[in-house]
Amino acid sequence: MQSPLRHGRAALGTTIAGGALAALSQAPERASRLLRHRYPTVAVTGMTGVGKTRLADRLSRRASAESGQDVGSAVMERRTRRDARMRGYRFRVVPGENAATRLGALDEVFHDEPVDGVLHVVANGYATPRRAGGTTGTATATREEQLAAELEDWSITAHRIASMAVRRDRPTWLIVAVTKADLFADDVEAAVDYYSPGSGSPFGDKLDELRALAGGARLSIDVLPVCAQGSGKKSSMPEKACTDLLGRLELRMAQLSGHV
Repeated sequence: MQSPLRHGRAALGTTIAGGALAALSQAPERASRLLRHRYPTVAVTGMTGVGKTRLADRLSRRASAESGQDVGSAVMERRTRRDARMRGYRFRVVPGENAATRLGALDEVFHDEPVDGVLHVVANGYATPRRAGGTTGTATATREEQLAAELEDWSITAHRIASMAVRRDRPTWLIVAVTKADLFADDVEAAVDYYSPGSGSPFGDKLDELRALAGGARLSIDVLPVCAQGSGKKSSMPEKACTDLLGRLELRMAQLSGHV
């Protein structure tokens, strides 16, 4: 007959072993939560020509290549931002070209590996016109045509954001980044109003629809002007003003991600 002492030691050993196994099984999940807290993933979306890659490069402190600016990427690009406190972001720049690769990238960031936040880039109708199929060369489009294309692009993205928001147990944040603000420096306030919920504009109405679908408590929405590069040939905004706008965007992202 086994002694009570030996039985107690055996039970203790089983408890310790079980606890160790449980801790090991939970380790990957804890590591994943820590990674997401320190380096949340951010989907950078928007139609082709609005400046998604350039903005992601500025946010990740990466130099943008001057060549190939007239051709959008056909694949999802990745950027990582790290700071001295071992915090930052993992950016997923979704192609703007309306192709199978773009739809696949949207499915990845909103369904397969849901992101923590969304940076949707718009340009107030000043997106760089691109030729179809990603081919090089100049293209022309009116501002009204670009605004209409931007609205159509947003409809596709908004549907996926709503589907992601209702599936998860924590709020999702969305920042509408009104880029190329240096090209309409005197109308920045009006542009921000156009892209804001409750404004009564076509874009504002679609944001209201998104909030209703996702639930107000599940989705926070901010609208911020930004310019990724100032002092250009057509720019009417000093470089310092562009830097200040970028700083406001970075601060809001840090607040939403719990970094400050």
